[in-house]
Amino acid sequence: MVQKALQKAHPETQFEIHAMATMGDKNQVTALHEFGAKSLWTHELEAQLLEGKLDIVVHCLKDMPTQLPEKCTIGCIMETEDPRDVVVMKAGSTYKSLAELPAGSVVGTSSVRRSAQIKMKYPEMKFKDVRGNIGTRLAKLDAEDSEYSCLILAAAGILRMDWGDRITQYLDSNTEGGGMLHAVGQGALAIEVREGDEKTIHMLSELVDENSTLAGTAQRSLMRTLEGGCSVPIGVETTWIEKGKLLMKAIVVSLDGTESVEAERLDEILNVKDADEFGWKVAQDLVEKGAAKILEAINLNRPIIKEGGGA
Repeated sequence: MVQKALQKAHPETQFEIHAMATMGDKNQVTALHEFGAKSLWTHELEAQLLEGKLDIVVHCLKDMPTQLPEKCTIGCIMETEDPRDVVVMKAGSTYKSLAELPAGSVVGTSSVRRSAQIKMKYPEMKFKDVRGNIGTRLAKLDAEDSEYSCLILAAAGILRMDWGDRITQYLDSNTEGGGMLHAVGQGALAIEVREGDEKTIHMLSELVDENSTLAGTAQRSLMRTLEGGCSVPIGVETTWIEKGKLLMKAIVVSLDGTESVEAERLDEILNVKDADEFGWKVAQDLVEKGAAKILEAINLNRPIIKEGGGA
């Protein structure tokens, strides 16, 4: 996808792909929240980038830590695919939505953000980790001896694989019966480069999507301020109401779903600086409502930032 876009924009240049399996890819057994690392899918790739063995690294934006290594920077955020989470029922199931599932149904997800939000609305559900790529997860769901009633997945990954027909319910803040806010950066592809590599940054400029960049920056600022990562239940949703006007909804949930705080803010966002400050403001709204207590109970690695300063 990225290679094709680059090749189209720069037909005179050859772009060679180097596929790598990272720690997050290799270990398909351990639950994500048990790793204790915020760079499961990025660290090994960044090492090769800094050594000059790679010129760009393509990531799912949601997998990128909000604090990048020294001398690394995001050179481009491409247009975001549908950022919502979705429900995929077991093949042959007559159920379509979470609300229809009977008590005790097993929901497959390795995301504490997803499980915590579902527990808020559907405390009678059971949860079981499920790892692997999308094809592997669907095979586990559909197996005859499968425990899973459904999986919660990112719409973007399924749609990019052209498996949209498996989606039985989209989850967002307006979902009837109980929705869900998605992960920070979900649905967006980001391209990481070496800081100061102006030639590569210029080459990537034709792939940049302004709205996705500003929304992604605001979301990452929110998470950076709250010091959240893959193992923390922080959900977000951003919507462009009109040109330059961004609405952000955010939620922080306890792991058992019994405590939560929510915030919503609309502001004018014209540049990256505006977006960065906007995310910080929404994070402060959450902190004022009690997010700090919830997050500190989840044993964050660092204290919550109380002031802006590059958040």
